[in-house]
Amino acid sequence: MSVTQSYEERIRFANDELINKGKTAAVEEYFTETYVAYAEDKKYEGHAFAKRYIKQLHKAIGKIKIEKITFLSHDENKVTWQRKVSGVHQADMKGIPASGKKVVWHDMVVSRFEGEKIAEDWCNSELKGELLVKVPKG
Repeated sequence: MSVTQSYEERIRFANDELINKGKTAAVEEYFTETYVAYAEDKKYEGHAFAKRYIKQLHKAIGKIKIEKITFLSHDENKVTWQRKVSGVHQADMKGIPASGKKVVWHDMVVSRFEGEKIAEDWCNSELKGELLVKVPKG
């Protein structure tokens, strides 16, 4: 098995454990201790952040599941990939009140690996926009 395949498998397994199953204990298995995520012009660090985010996501988005993961490019230690995610907006998230409606969004991610673990992610997500579109108009 090539390193590229190994990275793709790790990304698939991490998404299944964390997003589909909500197993925050798996964070240590898939991310380095010095993990950094870049999203919405902000920098987020560490296992504690990753666990909080997964819990927040599962609380706000019921029946959450990864619909599809597409791998776009690879180099020595980076993988560019996209995921399609769906669920039901059941609780406040990012200051956006629950709509009770199904939401479907895409995340574009570049993951940099150190060994078998993800050290950095750069993520561009449609989630916030999708939540805003579903908010009932007052």
